[in-house]
Amino acid sequence: MPASRMVSCAKGKNNNLPIIKFNVVILAVLILFTSCVSDGKPATTSNMVVTLSPVSASATPSKSVTVTESSPVIEPSIAPDLNEYSLPDGFVYVTDVISTAQLEIRYFSNDNFTGTMIDGYEAPKAILTKEAAYALKIAADKLYEQGYYIKIFDAYRPQRAVNHFVRWAQDLYDTKMKEKYYPELDKSVLFKLGYIAEKSGHSRGSTVDLTLVHISTGEELDMGSGFDFFGEISNHGTPLITPEQERNRNILRDAMVDAGFEAYTKEWWHYKLKGEPYPDTYFDFPVN
Repeated sequence: MPASRMVSCAKGKNNNLPIIKFNVVILAVLILFTSCVSDGKPATTSNMVVTLSPVSASATPSKSVTVTESSPVIEPSIAPDLNEYSLPDGFVYVTDVISTAQLEIRYFSNDNFTGTMIDGYEAPKAILTKEAAYALKIAADKLYEQGYYIKIFDAYRPQRAVNHFVRWAQDLYDTKMKEKYYPELDKSVLFKLGYIAEKSGHSRGSTVDLTLVHISTGEELDMGSGFDFFGEISNHGTPLITPEQERNRNILRDAMVDAGFEAYTKEWWHYKLKGEPYPDTYFDFPVN
């Protein structure tokens, strides 16, 4: 071949070299993009980052594509404030008013006439209306001077707890606590005798069940029968108790009556504030 022809062919090849390189780069980009898309997670504008590689002096600038996962957004976890519960207006915790008061909230335990924890009792606390609590403080202060603490078995009682009592009374086969709380009575007569009712003065917030404790010994006074015992022996004026037991009951009764409470004839432990602030309202907020 003539020398001039060879020179012409060489120049043609050199002129095509940049085009070939450019096509190779384009092909590489297409292969890389196809590989990313076929990974099962399509590339989108929200999770695809495009970066440019440095340009060299001897080649056409090329582009590389990097696909990255977007980071999940995690909301901060806020723990609930366990102390955020507040009482309705007009109500107080008894121990906030009477620091010496002892509590044995029976319905927050299995030691009651049903044998189970009662609906609405979520904490072993005693709640009363402000009027009842401050009247009770008058009685507690007087009894303290005589050498006694008050011990509270129940105070405000949610309506849902009363409903629980009614359901229990209707189940005549549930008698597991009969020996301790109503040994001489058939369960079927508890409604008729007034031991169980569909409404309770406790739900109005100004009734309290309590006894006395010797400050010197920490022991309860002997009242002749236990709290919530269904029977004649729990009545005021019953002949079934000893003179000492009657005197003990009278110590509690005198202090409570002087402070503005009324006694309930069938239960030595039960007292209602005279002139209670909510005589027609039955509350249902939980004891918490």
